Amino acid sequence: MNDILKEQFLINKLSDDQQSVIANMNTYINDSIANKQHAVAIIQGAAGTGKSVVLMQLVQQYMTDKHYKTALVVNHPELYKAYQDMAADVPGLNPRNIRRPTALINEAQKNNHNYDVIFVDEAHLLYSKSEPYAHYRGENQLTDLMSLAKIVVVVYDFNQVFQSKMYWSQKLLLDTIGKHPYRQFNMTFQYRMIASDAQVDWLDNLTAQKAITPFPDNSQFEFKVFSTAGALYEKIKSQNQEFGLSRVVATSGFPRISGRHNVEMDSFSLPWDEWDPQRTHWAKRESSITQVGTIYTLQGFDLNYVGMIIGPSFGYDAKTDSMTIIPEKYSHKEIFKKRKDLQFTPAQYQDFIANVLNVLIKRGKYGLYLTAYDDVLRERLLNLQRNN
Repeated sequence: MNDILKEQFLINKLSDDQQSVIANMNTYINDSIANKQHAVAIIQGAAGTGKSVVLMQLVQQYMTDKHYKTALVVNHPELYKAYQDMAADVPGLNPRNIRRPTALINEAQKNNHNYDVIFVDEAHLLYSKSEPYAHYRGENQLTDLMSLAKIVVVVYDFNQVFQSKMYWSQKLLLDTIGKHPYRQFNMTFQYRMIASDAQVDWLDNLTAQKAITPFPDNSQFEFKVFSTAGALYEKIKSQNQEFGLSRVVATSGFPRISGRHNVEMDSFSLPWDEWDPQRTHWAKRESSITQVGTIYTLQGFDLNYVGMIIGPSFGYDAKTDSMTIIPEKYSHKEIFKKRKDLQFTPAQYQDFIANVLNVLIKRGKYGLYLTAYDDVLRERLLNLQRNN
């Protein structure tokens, strides 16, 4: 097995909290299988709290046991590749039981297949509406998965919701579960980043458009604001050469220049990440150092160092001393697609955009390097750094 994936998903030493959650979930899963009530177990927590680690411990336990009919579902193409890689090296884990949700639902409904347990990672990426373009014609993928299994184990982070077709809230989740039994298992401790709680709070406050304060200097987590994207990229290349798994990422909104839709700022110009049918996922491909990552290739993955370019859809409000979100400058229009069953407010659309940034700035375990396309926002961040 690839060592990078093993370190991220199949760690040998679990924390006391993780062991406690797994023990409690085992009891709930076994009770639910016996009761056959189409139950739901919810693993909920913010980015980096070890949700996928807990899930994979359960996956190894149940999906390698022939007494159970099981499946692992993930709607993220890069994460799907990673799980396929792992399955090939875990004895008893059949890669054919790791599926994209639409494929599993369509096949199971056609052939009357049923399961004891269906595990769902990144369940906030499940469709909560029909999506015929993606060959999903149901109304809600969680509803369909619940009908196929005695228990569905789902991983949710509502702060990683960033598209209307994949919209989830606590209320929608509970409404979808309805009268079926469920239990929620909360994860709160930050495992990915070596950052302190105060530093993680600073990142959350920034994306929540709260007043900007100096970045706390109370851990070994490395944080630096750069005056140019070009200098930031040189730092990321240096870190990648020394430590590996260091990448530049950015939010949407960069204009097309001379027909190119690159991320372009000062001396920096690189193309966006590209979907690639090869099995090696984007975060692990060395060629990715010459591309700019997005949520579509990085959600769910760890990096060592992240170089974050905050795009043109983020500005600065001097009155509130806060970063602001400018939705009209956000060029990825999938976020703004309307739905017949739900109406979204301007504030909710801003939340989608804020969630994208929050996901990306928390990818790095050991460090975050930051710059902003907006001149005023960038200068404010630099001034705080100079005076800190």
